Amino acid sequence: MTSTTTVTELYAAVQLHYARQVQLLDSCRFAEYAATFTADGEFQHTPGQPAAHGHDGITAELTRFNKRFDNDPVQRRHWFNMIDVRPREDGLLDTTFYALVLTTRPGVKEPVVGPSCLVRDVLAFEDGELRNRSRQVHHDQMS
Repeated sequence: MTSTTTVTELYAAVQLHYARQVQLLDSCRFAEYAATFTADGEFQHTPGQPAAHGHDGITAELTRFNKRFDNDPVQRRHWFNMIDVRPREDGLLDTTFYALVLTTRPGVKEPVVGPSCLVRDVLAFEDGELRNRSRQVHHDQMS
């Protein structure tokens, strides 16, 4: 990010990062999703479970977590909204947003809604692309 980057441009870059990232996650393209993190990135998404670290760790954690859907033809969609972006003096970005997960099954009209979460990310620009340095997911029902 340069000093001439406007708030609008920064917010659009964050939105684009999240749009690409969540589509990889919802398509079960876990290695590609993990690549949206820095090489030493941290991903903590399940209450009571330790954070995953690095591309291989994040890929393995998502593969493990999603095994429960192996015999269940679900489609999960993550919805990110109400994104707050706060630039730091060190060039990193702190973001906070709400996330909902919708789960649908073939032949079932109504999706299952949940969990509802508050997500805190630290983003970094690497080679002109945004990457997650960390993601902490806080489930509302655990508060």
